[in-house]
Amino acid sequence: MDQTVAGRTVLVTGGAGFVGSHVADALCPDNEVRILDDFSTGDRANCPDDATVVEGDIRDEAALSAAIDGADIVFHEAALVSVARSVEDPTASHSINTEGTLAVLEAARRQDARVVFASSAAIYGAPASTPVAETAPKRPASPYGLEKLSGDHYCRLYADLYDLPTVALRYFNVYGPRQSGGDYAGAITAFTEQARAGGPVTVHGDGDQTRDFVNVADVVQANLLAATTDATGEAFNVGTGSQTTIRRVAEVIRDEVAPDAELTHVAPRDGDIRHSVADIDKIVDRLGYEPTVTLADGLRAYLA
Repeated sequence: MDQTVAGRTVLVTGGAGFVGSHVADALCPDNEVRILDDFSTGDRANCPDDATVVEGDIRDEAALSAAIDGADIVFHEAALVSVARSVEDPTASHSINTEGTLAVLEAARRQDARVVFASSAAIYGAPASTPVAETAPKRPASPYGLEKLSGDHYCRLYADLYDLPTVALRYFNVYGPRQSGGDYAGAITAFTEQARAGGPVTVHGDGDQTRDFVNVADVVQANLLAATTDATGEAFNVGTGSQTTIRRVAEVIRDEVAPDAELTHVAPRDGDIRHSVADIDKIVDRLGYEPTVTLADGLRAYLA
């Protein structure tokens, strides 16, 4: 499927953040790109020079209205992306992740703008089996997961009720340049910092937990495909379909950065999910998505 997006006016919420800035980079050469970000976690240096930046919160009606005016497509990446913070302060997390998403959908409805929503594998909770298909039970184990599930459902509802074209993308463990941390993809950042400091590189539990690590370049590919597909009102997993142990990731980074550093194990994290890997058959079949970056190549580029 053609993933070209050109000649459009697009808004990237959270466009100064990790995934959002890469989406904005991919769109900038051929589109009018706007970024709405409050810079609470995003970095202004991540914004492409050609993008128009609106500083503000997605819950601020004036800022959102200014940013979305005339937009054809909204890539909604803005969120409080932290399971731990959602547990510590569920009220604040709900406000940003649920109320903020609803505000974006309402603004998009007024503009008749397509919405591509950054959902999360956190909606599944601890899967009963792997790989995890889109039809798997949804048992989020944190406010963050529940909030993403709410946004996921809101996207479907807006498609059904208001005929608004929406696509929800359920990201698994995204990693790559500009990542600042958070959960298991953030472990790549943590392992790298520990190795560069000479170690030790610390792994929670026995390290046999598995995750589906997907490079941010492939997440961008999924977003561009979602921006042009006729399969709206749908949700799709975004991963690689391959699982890797956390210990293996730690070993690769340690061996590449500081071969003499010690690798140690610390107490497992409370509520840690044992295994997670995406079933990507649906996004491959319906959108033409194809993962292009192996974990080995992605880690090598990240470390470089």
